[in-house]
Amino acid sequence: MTDIDHSDPDEDASKLISVEVAYATPEKQLILPLQVPLGTSAYEAVKLSNICAEFSGINIEEDPMGIFSKPLDGKGRPKPKEYELCAGDRVEIYRPLLIDPKRARLDRAKSAKAEAEQP
Repeated sequence: MTDIDHSDPDEDASKLISVEVAYATPEKQLILPLQVPLGTSAYEAVKLSNICAEFSGINIEEDPMGIFSKPLDGKGRPKPKEYELCAGDRVEIYRPLLIDPKRARLDRAKSAKAEAEQP
């Protein structure tokens, strides 16, 4: 005799999971806990969190996002609109870099060298 699954597929959609949405500037960091329906995308969670009201600099259409420092870039992981959240996930919104890290290191090295050469 086989077991028959009597669960309602609509019931799964009503299950809520706990996730977080995070954003930080040099002045302020915010991590918002959120309950979202199972199947919610990272992008949808950011919209639901209303974190954009706290930070005017967020552009959820263009700013990169990730889950625990792993980018949702469409390469190693799906894009934010495609990534379905799991319970406990933290969606992070990343600020654009102001200067290329390699350029910043070069500038620091030049400054350090100039300071060392001064009497």
